[in-house]
Amino acid sequence: QVQLVESGGGSVQAGGSLNLSCTASGFTFEDREMGWYRQAPGNECELVSLISSDGSTYYADAVVKGRFTISQDKAKNTVNLQMTNLEPEDTAVYHCAAPPPPARGCIAAKQFGYWGQGTQVTVSS
Repeated sequence: QVQLVESGGGSVQAGGSLNLSCTASGFTFEDREMGWYRQAPGNECELVSLISSDGSTYYADAVVKGRFTISQDKAKNTVNLQMTNLEPEDTAVYHCAAPPPPARGCIAAKQFGYWGQGTQVTVSS
């Protein structure tokens, strides 16, 4: 059974940092990219960042703006997202996911990939 369990969300003030972590079970990182999506109330789901098994990374520049870093620990089957200089616009539920290759979009990840329950990130001004 595939499971993605996120942790590390919380409430911070603007300019603060958070580190999100996702522990995966039931599949291996070798099969597909893993990463993070987010969705705020009233907004569409957004891809934030992905990492592949060889360590290559993708960042949604318009979202990340050089502030986030994704990493993985294959031995622990975890993917992390270090977020710095957070802005109120970053407030959302952040979901760990493994989209079905080669797709990366939110819909594909939610419907046909592996999708975690999410962790809330709230940034106050």
